[in-house]
Amino acid sequence: MHRDIAETEARLALSSIEHRRQQVIAEIDVPMWYWIGLAAGWIGLGALANYGPEWATIAGTAAFGVAHASFAPRVLSGRHGSSHLSVRSDLVSRHIPLLVVGFLIVMTAVTVVLALIANADGARNPALVASVVVAALVLTGGPLLMASVRRHAERHVDPL
Repeated sequence: MHRDIAETEARLALSSIEHRRQQVIAEIDVPMWYWIGLAAGWIGLGALANYGPEWATIAGTAAFGVAHASFAPRVLSGRHGSSHLSVRSDLVSRHIPLLVVGFLIVMTAVTVVLALIANADGARNPALVASVVVAALVLTGGPLLMASVRRHAERHVDPL
């Protein structure tokens, strides 16, 4: 049995498909807990650098790196931004891990530069001051980076 579809029904169906596609694209993300954890770790390392012995700073940095390396491969895929949905890999850019790691390398350089400036200016806790500033940048810049990735996905995914 063949039934003709009215133009309004077809438009409604296409609109529904587009709405669902937008919902899936909105799920491309790195979970917020990741950015919060990075920011907290950054501040913790800054505090260790100012108040702890050198060995503790080295050990803390190594522990932070190991912890990050243990969960980063899954988190940085961009496919698991929430527990609601796992986005198909063909919809998510393979470059997300590179973008995030590049962002973190830039934030590391910013931390060093800010700490040197704060130290030259006579700040009592230059590493901590720099770390707090960079933690704020991570909390805002990380989600902005992912919003940019979602906009890119929106422009480069063929509509159904």
